[in-house]
Amino acid sequence: MNDIRRSILWVVFGLSMVLIWDKWQIHNGHKPTFFPGSTQVAAPAATSAPASDASVPAAVAVPSAGAVSAPGEAPAGAPSPVAARHEVTTDVFKLVFNTEGGSLIGAELLKHAEATRQSKDQSVQPFTLLTQGADRIYVAQTGLIGGSFPTHKTPMNLVTPETALADGQNELQVRFESGDVGGVKLVKTYTLTRGRYDIAVKHEVKNLGTQAVSPQLYLQLVRDGSKLSSETPFYSTFTGPAVYTNEKKYQKVEFADIEKKKENLYIKTASDGYVAMVQHYFASAWLLGDGVARDNFVRKVDDKLFSVGSITNLAAIEPGQTQSVQARLFIGPQEEKVLETIAPGLELVKDYGWLTILAKPLYWLLEKIHGFVANWGWSIVLLVVLIKAAFYWLNASAYRSMAKMKKINPRIMEMRERLKGNPQAMQQEMMKMYREEKVNPLGGCFPILIQIPVFIALYWVLLSSVEMRNAPWMAWITDLSSPDPYFILPLVMAVTTMIQTALNPLPPDPLQAKLMWLMPLMFSVMFFFFPSGLVLYWITNNVLTIAQQSFINNRLGVPLKFSMPNFKS
Repeated sequence: MNDIRRSILWVVFGLSMVLIWDKWQIHNGHKPTFFPGSTQVAAPAATSAPASDASVPAAVAVPSAGAVSAPGEAPAGAPSPVAARHEVTTDVFKLVFNTEGGSLIGAELLKHAEATRQSKDQSVQPFTLLTQGADRIYVAQTGLIGGSFPTHKTPMNLVTPETALADGQNELQVRFESGDVGGVKLVKTYTLTRGRYDIAVKHEVKNLGTQAVSPQLYLQLVRDGSKLSSETPFYSTFTGPAVYTNEKKYQKVEFADIEKKKENLYIKTASDGYVAMVQHYFASAWLLGDGVARDNFVRKVDDKLFSVGSITNLAAIEPGQTQSVQARLFIGPQEEKVLETIAPGLELVKDYGWLTILAKPLYWLLEKIHGFVANWGWSIVLLVVLIKAAFYWLNASAYRSMAKMKKINPRIMEMRERLKGNPQAMQQEMMKMYREEKVNPLGGCFPILIQIPVFIALYWVLLSSVEMRNAPWMAWITDLSSPDPYFILPLVMAVTTMIQTALNPLPPDPLQAKLMWLMPLMFSVMFFFFPSGLVLYWITNNVLTIAQQSFINNRLGVPLKFSMPNFKS
């Protein structure tokens, strides 16, 4: 009977793993492995540019404004766009502007390589964040709505011919001017500063007509919903829009939730904060000044094309008058210290998940250690050593409990064999043995459970820090953000995990004993595809755990002996 029950449990367990794997594949945008016909797989990202009317956000209803434009209202009488590209280079950027709306349609980060050191493609191309091509769209746009005004679809004239930040020059301006559209002229001035990833963007709205106008200024980031090619089925990071306000803090919005038109995903009206488009290691964000009232929006523009942005009302502009609005556009790596200096809360685009409160001090400590050793790999090792030292006495309590359990384990196994036909008597005798030996079966679990949030937070620190990208450790590990090319670290991790498991007492139940061995092994397989920095952290933790556990076992007179379940039964 027991064999039948075990067989059924193994079948259920195996089927569950198959279903979980398929769901995980679907969640990450891949085809399911075992049941490909059961779920409709998302179509690939759109390869065509969005329709012009849908790319312009709808104006926000203003009581005094009268007429409100519909979504995608194009300026009446606008000439056919003749777009021209204009490239500008600074010490950190290579930017591509489009005279259609004076939009930013390309951004290469010159201090970050597109390829990682362990990828097959070893080209020296800088990392491309913003782009407008056949297979990817990621652009920054602004314009006026609330009437027939210049939008990001309006042809504009480039009035500053400079193409590069010269040696000794600290700032470079790129200025676009629209024609007269609906009696309004829009002038955009981008100010690029040496060494900075935030760009000042000034919008000047000139009323060339004979009546007062009250346009609204929109700023938006438009991106396709494709996931990053660097993600694997075993781990993923957030990609999508985010809204930050002092009231609600950092709110992420999944592309899937936008598709489903879910409500109340973010705060829509505010007078502070920013809107951002986030992906692993890099981000972009529009920032209006504090105190500027704005309406935030997140929406689906077209098939697999999404935007996040803000709309702010301009006061009535009398004929012949000009009104200006200052904003900043951030495009760059998620370097925590740099982000903190640009705007409060902008560092949260570096996504630590729900354990941010633990992750931030861990990153601070990791960064301090790096200041001494100047190697991120050794910084990881030393950080884990410090954390294990901080939890030494808590771990010691757990390992003492495990050692006691291991000491009485042969007696428990003998008793189970002797009383296997009388479960009630077996349970009573087992509890009696625990009381006599002063052993708490859960005593080894609680101290370890308390530490789990700290190690999960450290996991996110290592996974989210752009500093790990292309950071070497030693020998063959030339990029801590990529998997080990020779699988040496994952193999070491699997061995240390097995040793650690063998040092623990076996559960009395044979099925539980087998699962206790199989789960760590399955877990180790996943690490073959994890970044080397994460595997290094786990190996260090395993080695220190084994050392501490062995030391405590010896002190308690419990010899080191591997406990193996009987897989034949």
